Amino acid sequence: MAYTSLGFWLFLGAVLVGVALLPTRHRALWLILASLWFYAAADPMRLLWLGGVMAIAVAVSAAKDFAAAKVFQSGGIVGLIVLLIWAKFPDAFGLPDPNAPPGLSFIVFTATALIVESARRGPLWRIPDEVLHLAWFPKLLAGPIERPQTLIPQFPSVAIRPRLAVLGVTLLISGLVKKLVIADNLAPVVDAAYAIPAFATPMDLVTATYFFAFQIYCDFSGYADVALGLSALVGLRLSRNFEQPYLSPTVGEFWASRWHITLGHWFRDYVYISLGGSRQGRARQAANLMIVFLLSGLWHAGLGYGVGWGFVIWGALNGAFVIMELWLPSPRSLAARILRTVVTFHLILLTWVFFRAATPIDAITILGRVAANLSDLVHILPSYPFSADQRLGAMLIGALLMAEIASAPKPMAERIADAPLPLRWAGLYVGMAALLVMGRWQDTGFIYAGF
Repeated sequence: MAYTSLGFWLFLGAVLVGVALLPTRHRALWLILASLWFYAAADPMRLLWLGGVMAIAVAVSAAKDFAAAKVFQSGGIVGLIVLLIWAKFPDAFGLPDPNAPPGLSFIVFTATALIVESARRGPLWRIPDEVLHLAWFPKLLAGPIERPQTLIPQFPSVAIRPRLAVLGVTLLISGLVKKLVIADNLAPVVDAAYAIPAFATPMDLVTATYFFAFQIYCDFSGYADVALGLSALVGLRLSRNFEQPYLSPTVGEFWASRWHITLGHWFRDYVYISLGGSRQGRARQAANLMIVFLLSGLWHAGLGYGVGWGFVIWGALNGAFVIMELWLPSPRSLAARILRTVVTFHLILLTWVFFRAATPIDAITILGRVAANLSDLVHILPSYPFSADQRLGAMLIGALLMAEIASAPKPMAERIADAPLPLRWAGLYVGMAALLVMGRWQDTGFIYAGF
């Protein structure tokens, strides 16, 4: 059910009416039913996948005997990993395509966290609460990946609270502006250049590469804002998944605490630390970091029709950059921090080429053509005949950057929600006007729902 469809807004209205009218003790059940309806609306078969993951996670987390819990935990996690591998790499093992539903990876990661935390803490949560934790619809398709100890304790207090609802509306509008106004207006420029990398002009390839960095950011963080906003409308707080990532002074900080934060913490807590983290020397730490980034690349790479090796290269490059930073001093002065931020952004930009290009050969073609013409690009930039879409995209990126820099470290949506009433309404009206005038309301999906 697309967030841009009339059906979704009718569904959301029904959800809010139910929360407002039902007794407190029945609201969690109402949200479970609403979440199942949301996920099954396009294809009821999705419930088989969701139900299977839920059955594994809930059964394992319910084990009370400590020894049995350890055995069940290992078996449950292996079962979830096998399910995910089958969904992502069926052809690699000669298996039929299972036609996995969108968001399956995020559901599996959430279920894995539930299993691990239940084994560490003992079975603390009721089964209906665990089901709602796994099924809560705003985060189903692309996160954030919540831990049970942060979300489940909020369920008994589900309610529409005016102050939190104001933040929810602001986040909802912010997310839709990022997605429909910025990301979807950048997409045509990116698609046109990356479709023909051998024939697009070097300037168009450069423009498309910069545009893609902001397209994927606004697409993904836009979804996160919407998820946080929808949850806030019913009194639930999800974890922030983005923290102005392109202002990061290092690649390590970018991935550790600014981009897809909940996935980074998931890999840190359940993979990196389990491998030994930084406890066994610098060389072992470097190896553990590379393993984490290669696994992240493989997670992106499984698309159901072979391994997308560009994603693996993307992961390896990011791992290499983070490892190199282990031997670099942290930037101390403001000038050094600004310089490192600019360098970090362009290192991330380099890796995005392999992420977005159809094949690694296309990525190398793009980088090679840009590098060969770099000096010429500087000279022709002032007189280059940019298209209307390119000029619009540049203005949107400029506006986004100014908003992010001006609002740092607090996100703009939160600043608007906390502003005095006239300023708050002015911000909301500007956002709604942008959606009406420049929003692309076609039924377009979110990039990360495909993973």
